Amino acid sequence: MKKVKLAVAGLGNCASSLIQGIEYYKTVDEKDCVGLMHYEIDSYRAGDIEVVAAFDVDARKVGRDVNDAIFAKPNCTKVFYPKVPRKEVEVKMGPVLDGVAPHMINYPEDQRFVVADAEPCDVKRELLDSGADVLVNYMPVGSEQATRFYAQAALDAGVGFINCMPVFIASNPEWSKRFKDGGVPIVGDDIKSQIGATIVHRTLTQLFQDRACTLDRTYQLNIGGNTDFLNMLNRERLKSKKISKTEAVQSVLDTPLDDDNIHIGPSDYVPWQKDNKVCFLRMEGRIFGDVPINLELRLSVEDSPNSGGCSIDAIRVCKLAMEREIAGPLLEISAYTMKHPPVQYPDEVAKELLEKFILGETAKPTIPLRSQPVTVR
Repeated sequence: MKKVKLAVAGLGNCASSLIQGIEYYKTVDEKDCVGLMHYEIDSYRAGDIEVVAAFDVDARKVGRDVNDAIFAKPNCTKVFYPKVPRKEVEVKMGPVLDGVAPHMINYPEDQRFVVADAEPCDVKRELLDSGADVLVNYMPVGSEQATRFYAQAALDAGVGFINCMPVFIASNPEWSKRFKDGGVPIVGDDIKSQIGATIVHRTLTQLFQDRACTLDRTYQLNIGGNTDFLNMLNRERLKSKKISKTEAVQSVLDTPLDDDNIHIGPSDYVPWQKDNKVCFLRMEGRIFGDVPINLELRLSVEDSPNSGGCSIDAIRVCKLAMEREIAGPLLEISAYTMKHPPVQYPDEVAKELLEKFILGETAKPTIPLRSQPVTVR
């Protein structure tokens, strides 16, 4: 059986959910399958993904087998498949760089990272020795240097790269060219959730537009209790995240809202919420007769499993691109699974284009393309 050999940078909650999911879906038939957007992608099933390398900086994870590390503190996501078998894959020490926010030292150990006293490994060598096909990046928000480091390591090792974080790599023309010239595919940037704040906000924004309702102003406030929200208490680490989430919604509108009329971004850290994320949306607009309409929505969801369905598709499509010798940004899967892809399509168009890509067909979108800006305001 063909396998997708996966390397993971960052064994946090998202990685825990992904790896639990890989094992969970090995035991689920297609007719009983819940939660996968694609049960099979060109013969690859979710259970065909095999973790062969992993990198982290936390003392409670480095040196342990992956199957233990994904349940170590400060991880707090829901355990839906507790019997993940031993992988015989030791978590290696990665470079810290800017991956740990200094303010987190002020919080209890079970809520923050505890940096291991170990020398960083040679990541490129580990990727080559493990035979990895794809490297997925789960660095914390704001880890600009660390994300670029892992992107370069993937490029040097000839390994497909999936950037799940809001550091602009796939959507940056310079990095895009480097991956294209290097013969390596890349998917990015900033993973969407399956049914999360961004996709719901985009869908409602599209509904306003399709039904001739003028959207005047909107906000999206998110709170949670995992290390991601704790990390983002440092507002300096939020610049690219806010851009990514905001432009994902703005891209749906024919005329983007003024900055004063749109606010999207993580709002606060509530420890007891753990991996549960609560989103509050408000949209104010005008309908027939210039009459006001206000919409408010509350979404509560386990944050990390919510991104697993998108990641598991992106990994398999990236492997498929490598087999077909397709290099550079993969526009279809990026638009389908990422908040800040190189090119934004409406979600239904992205889905159609992805289905054709999987089948090996070339499709031209019936809408104008919108490239993403990459400058940080």
